Amino acid sequence: MSDLVEKVLKEIDKNEKTSSLVLAKQLNVDHQKVVGAIKSILSAGEVIKAEQKSDKNWELTSEGLEVASQGSHEGLVFRAIPPEGVTKDELLEIISKDKVDIGLGKAISLGWIMSDKNTGTKAPKFERKVQFIDDKVQKNLNSFQKGKELDKSVLLEYKKRKLVREVLITSYIVSKGSQFSTTLSKQETELTTDMITSGSWKEKSFKSYNFNALGATLSKGHLHPLQKVLEQYRQIFLEMGFSEMPTNNYVESSFWNFDALFQPQQHPARDAHDTFFLSEPKYGDNIPPEYMEKVERVHSTGGYGSIGYRYDWKVEEARKNVLRTHTTAVSAKMLYKLAQEPVFMPVKYFSIDRVYRNETLDATHLAEFHQIEGVVADYGLTLGDLLGVINEFFKKLGIEKLRFKPAYNPYTEPSMEVFSYHEGLKKWVEIGNSGLFRPEMLLPMGLPEGVNVIAWGLSLERPTMIKYCINNIRDLVGPRVNLEMVHENPICRIDKRGDKKLHSDKDTIGDLEATFNSVWIRASQLAQELNQLRKDVGLGSLEVPTYLELTNSKPLKTLEPSIDLSSIFVSLSLTCDPDFPPIGIFKLVETISKYIPTITSVHIHSSMKNRDFRTDYIPTLDTPGYQLRITLIFKKVGRSSIVCIGNRKMSLSQADLFRLVCRIYELVTKCPVYESVNEAAFIDMWLELQDECETSREINLKGFLEEVIKRLEKFGWLINSDKSVCDVFVADYLQTRNDKYPSIVSNWIQRCM
Repeated sequence: MSDLVEKVLKEIDKNEKTSSLVLAKQLNVDHQKVVGAIKSILSAGEVIKAEQKSDKNWELTSEGLEVASQGSHEGLVFRAIPPEGVTKDELLEIISKDKVDIGLGKAISLGWIMSDKNTGTKAPKFERKVQFIDDKVQKNLNSFQKGKELDKSVLLEYKKRKLVREVLITSYIVSKGSQFSTTLSKQETELTTDMITSGSWKEKSFKSYNFNALGATLSKGHLHPLQKVLEQYRQIFLEMGFSEMPTNNYVESSFWNFDALFQPQQHPARDAHDTFFLSEPKYGDNIPPEYMEKVERVHSTGGYGSIGYRYDWKVEEARKNVLRTHTTAVSAKMLYKLAQEPVFMPVKYFSIDRVYRNETLDATHLAEFHQIEGVVADYGLTLGDLLGVINEFFKKLGIEKLRFKPAYNPYTEPSMEVFSYHEGLKKWVEIGNSGLFRPEMLLPMGLPEGVNVIAWGLSLERPTMIKYCINNIRDLVGPRVNLEMVHENPICRIDKRGDKKLHSDKDTIGDLEATFNSVWIRASQLAQELNQLRKDVGLGSLEVPTYLELTNSKPLKTLEPSIDLSSIFVSLSLTCDPDFPPIGIFKLVETISKYIPTITSVHIHSSMKNRDFRTDYIPTLDTPGYQLRITLIFKKVGRSSIVCIGNRKMSLSQADLFRLVCRIYELVTKCPVYESVNEAAFIDMWLELQDECETSREINLKGFLEEVIKRLEKFGWLINSDKSVCDVFVADYLQTRNDKYPSIVSNWIQRCM
């Protein structure tokens, strides 16, 4: 690279002003290497000036290069045909199929060859019509390679044949700078102590800061646009006073999915081409018998003012299990449940979940997608109410271009399709369906006469496409999704384990304590001022909070349970590394066991070859009728523990595991040992300091110990004059290090453990 840099500088010295493309030709070097050399020179200061320029250009494709050397497809076909002629199958033995397919048509249109069908065989023969040809395509491409320009019409024709392509070339116009030189001196990137001491920095040349360079990549999570819009939908529904329906059953019987909605059993939507039927279990039985009889009657013979569909309704067909085709099946169940209530009460329900249809995949259709369902039941509802609700809903989403089109649905009358204008596709796209549920659906359920139900089912994917200007649904969901699209939608996350470092010269705990005290005092002063204002206007005074010294906190040992614990049951499984034993965790567990029946068990994973490690800190608890079960599994997992609680599985640091066990303690005692009003920030600070000390370089331990000693000398404990949960946690951490500590620290560890 250094040789190329010197050559580039010499050429600039000769020509005053030139371009990177010209330099590449003059030096017979790849253009990108010349661009790299120019950027290296630019980083050295004002040696040269460079102006970026973008131009469209044409270049041969790999197929174009092949044609330039071997001849066009039509030329290859012509030369392969002998005087006696040849069939297409015989040509395919000599030339590849794609070249034969293109070459035959082109050669015939140019009048080079002809097809003779009167050969007495099924396959026609191709024969030459001329003896010699002029392969202009090959000649043109060869000339183009040598630098000759071709007409735009010729280039466009060759582009259709994929022989050339249009490319965007970024080049640089370069000229001499204010500090131009044909040689580059090495620039320093760092100002060192030696340079300052010796004064050599005065003679050095320093590299300029590149403020356009990318910094360290931020640690952040990302939210898929679909999930983002889903949460917006949910929030809007909740703001409008709707309650969410349970939609955890993806499999429904055909009864709830179709029959309860007054959809006949011969309806095309119930065909296997549109619906996914289950083979096992094939049938469902969760159908109320009395309700099923009413549905059968309204389908077969009519009722409630309807003549029905007049067909032989079959129970077997209704019992067939399907992957639900819409969440309206859930709405039917909820309305039936509402009808069983002694007194009817108006309701507003919504759901957002997956549905399944045997669709042909295209730019706007998927076989698995999300449906948004909304249902409002009350007396006297009309079509105007439905239009108003849908308009208001989409207005909150920022989609205002809506159209409603009359439609037919078996279970709604009147019915409307909802369309929204897609700016990318430049057309109106259907995003949902709506209507008023028919009496034939509502009255068999037992809902009172006069109760109307407006309902709508809307797509989630299509409005998301409109909002994010995505033209193809497969670019939003599925294997074709570009992860950059997801990365462009970051979510805010608080990272308590960033690149923070302990500094022994900064009293971080002391600073926090001073801030806390000043805030508390200021709050008390404001409360007193408020009381004075209330007194001036004739209002009674409020109770003024008095300043609480931190030493007044309740110690851990005095906490007593304050609720009935008989209904609580917690199962916690911990997988820990024996090199990082959770001693402090089990000190808390021992405390919890005083208030709630607890059982503990210890297991060693079969992968553990060395089983000689300490386990005496684990209390042996086996209380009958236990409500807290803690299972400890020893396995090589590193510093973080694998925690299972309920159906959740998490990897937690020792600090986060300590927080979790504190939460369990608070659950069973209703005593805030972790986040009491005046201790929360200090406990968090110590947990974070310990995490930093554990994961950072060894030099941080010195600063950490200095913080500990300062607090012990002041209070005897870390936060106040009594032992707190962070004393147990930090002492546990220091004890597992097996280091030698000052006597004040060693004595404190013994008191904690």
